[in-house]
Order: sequence, then C-alpha cells, then structure tokens
Amino acid sequence: MTLDLSRQDAVQKAADAGIPSALADLGSLVRIPSIAWPAFDQSALVKSADAVAALLEGTGVFDSVEVKRAAIPGTDETGQPAVLATRAARNGRPTVLLYAHHDVQPPGDEALWDSPPFEPTVRDGRLYGRGAADDKAGVMAHVGAIRAVSEVLGDDLDLGIAVFIEGEEEYGSRSFGQFLADNADVLRSDVIVVADSGNWDERTPGLTVSLRGNARFTLTVRTLEHASHSGMMGGAVPDAMLATVKLLATLWDDDGAVAVEGLAVRDAETPAYDEATLRAESGLLEGVSPIGRDSILSRIWNKPSITITGWDATPVEAASNTLSPQTSVVISARVAPGQDAEEAFAAVEAHLRAHAPFGARLEFSDVDCGDSFLVDTSGWAVEEARASFADGYGVDSVDVGIGGSIPFISDLVREFPEAQILVTGVEDPHARAHSPNESLHLETFRNALVSEALLLARLNARTH
Repeated sequence: MTLDLSRQDAVQKAADAGIPSALADLGSLVRIPSIAWPAFDQSALVKSADAVAALLEGTGVFDSVEVKRAAIPGTDETGQPAVLATRAARNGRPTVLLYAHHDVQPPGDEALWDSPPFEPTVRDGRLYGRGAADDKAGVMAHVGAIRAVSEVLGDDLDLGIAVFIEGEEEYGSRSFGQFLADNADVLRSDVIVVADSGNWDERTPGLTVSLRGNARFTLTVRTLEHASHSGMMGGAVPDAMLATVKLLATLWDDDGAVAVEGLAVRDAETPAYDEATLRAESGLLEGVSPIGRDSILSRIWNKPSITITGWDATPVEAASNTLSPQTSVVISARVAPGQDAEEAFAAVEAHLRAHAPFGARLEFSDVDCGDSFLVDTSGWAVEEARASFADGYGVDSVDVGIGGSIPFISDLVREFPEAQILVTGVEDPHARAHSPNESLHLETFRNALVSEALLLARLNARTH
C-alpha cells in the first residue's frame, strides 16, 4: 500500500500549519537550562523531561507516556530523566522508534553570545539559543510530525510509535544501554529515526549514512617527583610540559594529518566540497591553511582525526618560574567508519607509549570508546525517507557522512539488530552546535518537520 496523494497533501499542509506552535513550544524548551553536568542545577533536567512528556501526552496518540531513569552500569547511580512514550501498532502496521535528546551543552562563556543562551531569540531567519538546534529542535520535529499525522489520519493512524527522548546524550549517554535493555519490549521497532544529525546545507536535506567513532581518554604525563625552579634546573631537567608538547606533536605529520600507525581509513567517494565552503562553515581564519590530504570531506568523514580538547596547565595569570612535575590532557580521537573504537584507542596508546620523550611516565584514564556507524542504504526505510525528504524540502537529499560521533547508535544496533536505522537532523552547517550563538535555521526546521510527518504517513501506509 502507498500513501495516496490527497492524504500526502493533507499531511504536508497540516505539518506546515503546525510550525508556529512547534516553534513556540521549542522556545519554551530552550528556556530550560537542561544541562546534565553535575555542576549545574539538576532540577532543570527534571523540568525539561516533564515538559517534553507533557508535549507528547498532548498529542493524544500514546498508550503510555512516562519519565523514567535507568541505572548506570558499574555504579550505584541512575542516569538522567528520559521520556518514553509508546503506542502499539494495529492492523499489521510497522513500528517506528523516534529518538532525540532534551539535554544540552553548557553555554560556555556567556559574553560570547549575542543574546542570552537560554532566551530564544529570532534574528535573520534563525532561532538562537542553547539547544535550539541540538537537540530540542529534534524533539519538536518528532512532536510536530506526530501532531500532523494524528490530525489528518485520526482513527486510521495504525502505526506503532515509540518515542525515546534521552536526558544525558551530551554527558556521555551513561545509562543509555541499560535503558534500552530495561525497555526493550516497548522500544523494539522496525524503523528507528535518530534526529540528532545535520543536513548538507540549509536548503538540502542530508541522510547520514556514516559516522566516525570516538576514542576519548585522559593522558597524564609525569617527569618529576615535585616542582623545581625553572632557572636553577631548566636546561637539564625535563618538565612535564616539555615532555607533553613533544609527545603530542608526534600524533600528526607536517600536513596536520594523523600519524598513528594502526588507525584505519575508509575508502569511499565524497561529494564536491571546496575550501571556500570549509572556511565559511568552520570559521577558519584568513591565512590559516586546512590540514590533511586528499578531498576535504574524506578528511572529515572517512579518516581519523585527533584533537586535544582539554589541558590541565598553569593559567597565564598564575604563571611562575616553575618546572611542572606533571600535566594532563584530554585526547579525542575520531575513528574512521568501519574500525573498532577500542582497536583505535589501543593504536593511539601504543603510539604514545612508544614516543614518550625522556622516559616520561604515562598514565591513561577515563577511557571512553564509541563505535562508528555505517547505514545499509538498501532497505525500504531509506527509500521512504528519501521520498519524504524530496517532498518536504522540494529537493533530493544527499547521502552524507558526519565527522562527529553518535556512539549510542552501536547500542541500538546491538539491542535491535533487525531494525532499519535512519539518522536525520534539523541542523545546517551554520548551526554552531556546542558553540556560542547556537542557532536553528527556521526554514530548515520547517522542512525537516514536514518531511518527518510525510515519513510517518508513509510508514502508516505500509504493512509487514
């Protein structure tokens, strides 16, 4: 069975008409500073989860809507509040699981924001605010799409729908796997839509078909039993800072490409993408050259990268003439699609141990590995998604790779191996997720919501 054109048109119109209310609800969610880091007010996460639950309850389509937590394996703690809404499929229809997350990144230095991070502000066709794009817009794309298909289909809505809105994605999804295991019976689906990725540009939808994995860890370098005077001992005694700088420099070659033996590269074609676009989307300063070799997108999508994301060092204002005995850095290695993340970590660890200068002592801690993801594009769900994108955006979608990682997708694959997974999103390349002045392109949001409503309607027209 296929979706008839009259219903397709009605769903598209209903979704479009619901955009103003969806944006108003999105603004209300953005006002809640739902940050999962323990240093922030944890009651905001409870408030955010309750608000999302109320929105899903308000659609009137679910048999059950709950705010739930799961245990964090290996600890006595529980994870942050997640929202689980479910309705059973009827008349042989498939079931779809819709995922997004309601927690957000910390705002960072609020002085760098042009408007308050938790006060949604519209400027030049964009909605600014922390979480406006990542990922409360994903939440509202789900809610708005459900509202539209429910309004049009009414009692003919036979599609099974499960909605899982996580509360700790930005904090490592520590209870994610346990949550899936605890609720496997109601989450088991034929199709899973993960609304936490990006698009080719603000006008062209992207279907994410590959994601790099991630191996993140803390490296501590020690050279001295205690600090020493840099004048008295400098020149003979290697301090931890010197050892760390020399060691880290071995991770890249002169072109800035990763120089670690054992890190894999995926061989796959990439669309045309020039340096000017890279500069516009990344903020690369004039005169600063890109790093790496081969096509730009192959460097981002298909090759490993290594970034130092944190460094414990004496701040400039507190600098003294001292040889530091130890220092710690956080290293984030992005892993090419297809390579096991733990294998990649082992390669980086072996490289660092082999290149430690002056016999410096190395310690590795807080290791966190998440595997990469490759989509099987031969399934019927991908065809339905592409058709829905074409109708919703008015242009064909582009199969994209993402340089970032969504490690929990490997948990979805493990728990639900038969499900077809679609990774979609509402962000465009200028969304600045995780950065000051994060924003949502309003027309992209409209098209994403309409496309998802059409996808749900198409799924409702299918039988097993």
